[in-house]
Amino acid sequence: MKKGNEEERFGIEQLFGSKTRSRLLQLFLKQPDEKFFVRELTRKIDAQLNSVRRELNNLVELGVVEVIDSTEKGEKSDRKKYYQVNKHFTLFDELRLLFTKATILIQQDLVKSVIEGQPVQALILSGTFVGTSKSETDMLIVGSPEPKALQERITEFETALGREINYTVMPTDEYLYRRDISDRFLASIMDNDNVVIHNTL
Repeated sequence: MKKGNEEERFGIEQLFGSKTRSRLLQLFLKQPDEKFFVRELTRKIDAQLNSVRRELNNLVELGVVEVIDSTEKGEKSDRKKYYQVNKHFTLFDELRLLFTKATILIQQDLVKSVIEGQPVQALILSGTFVGTSKSETDMLIVGSPEPKALQERITEFETALGREINYTVMPTDEYLYRRDISDRFLASIMDNDNVVIHNTL
């Protein structure tokens, strides 16, 4: 879809009407067994404290998120209120599927943005993009993209995804050399789950 001369990019917040709410849901649904306290959530999704509290109250009222009181060991008086996704919520599975598909759409936009108009010979997604922590980077970009333009594009999609993207830029000749000598860094990417999005080498 286009609006004027600009291509519209997919944003899950367009469906939920709130960036904070969509980022909270994305975090909770991606880590359904994890518990978070409010200030931790504000750091993880880079949102204002009042906004996070407001959206948490909304999600708790809807039954999507539940409140858990936890007592710290050794500090009986220090009671903290934690929040966790309610895995018994009627639409839990449907929401997880929705956010998984939304993330794929965002990733497709990211790939187009990184490659478009830039001398990129290969782009490989790994790490958090494929649900593994074994890889040393989330994205390997082979080529010589303009650093400032690339950083701006990456920053834009870090905001859309609600998390940091750990990416590596490698000149083509260095990539070919490392590949030929079975470099450990490249092996950590290629020997684990990865998705080759673009490759002209």
